[in-house]
Amino acid sequence: MKKFLTGSMTLLMVLYGGMALAGTTIEFSDPKGDDDGPGKYTYPTDAVYTPGSFDLTNVELEDAGDKVKVTVTVKAKIEDPWDSKAWDGNGFSVQMFVIHIDTDHKAGSGHKDGLPGFNVTFADDQLWDKALVISPQGKTRVQAEVTAKAAAMKKDILIPTSVSVRGRKVVATFNKSDLGGDLSKSWGYQVLVQSNEGFPDKTDFLTRKVNEFGGQHRFGGGSDYDCDPHVMDLIAGKAQGEGSEKSEQHKMLGTFKCNADGSGTRAVLQMVYPEG
Repeated sequence: MKKFLTGSMTLLMVLYGGMALAGTTIEFSDPKGDDDGPGKYTYPTDAVYTPGSFDLTNVELEDAGDKVKVTVTVKAKIEDPWDSKAWDGNGFSVQMFVIHIDTDHKAGSGHKDGLPGFNVTFADDQLWDKALVISPQGKTRVQAEVTAKAAAMKKDILIPTSVSVRGRKVVATFNKSDLGGDLSKSWGYQVLVQSNEGFPDKTDFLTRKVNEFGGQHRFGGGSDYDCDPHVMDLIAGKAQGEGSEKSEQHKMLGTFKCNADGSGTRAVLQMVYPEG
């Protein structure tokens, strides 16, 4: 009997220990066909920008020991037409993803402005504390861009330790210690889809501009003034992939204003909190 109880206790310890060691996984879905920013953005005309390239469909963040694994999925197969490996890149060319995280949900705590070139801000009670950047550019180039263009945010901009491409997915791993703690469903998240620009404007963080009229390497449907959001897709509502989230995205990204003299106000974004 004693031997049986000992064996049972050992089994329970293994089972419960395994449960305790199991990391948190957070998943968001986004409806297809909303890769048009506030509703009217169009893709550049060059063939490398294949339909669906910027159409976010799913995002998963997984607590993996001392790492956090992030998997971003888009509608189209992810290609590498500019051979990123030749310039120390990560195996894809045209997309760039930034996951913003609000770890404390405290008004006034965190960064209100998005990264330079995205042309967005965040609601006052939903400021971001950490930003996970997944770029085709190699670590050295991204770090240089952060130092040159986002120095005030530098300590809170995280660069992955590894990046790989699997069909329609980009998988990146980050050091969990840089997040300041384990993933939590009480945190807020916002995922922005942009286009990697290898020759960005002098103040823009590797971002491609949206103009009034599109061109070979320019998005269209926006403004030639620097007031419109340079974001093609994001998560909205409850981020469960419901059709209504398209209109919520359009409304959110449409909160900007461009004045005739070139001044204006930028779009105000909301986080998604898995626990509500």
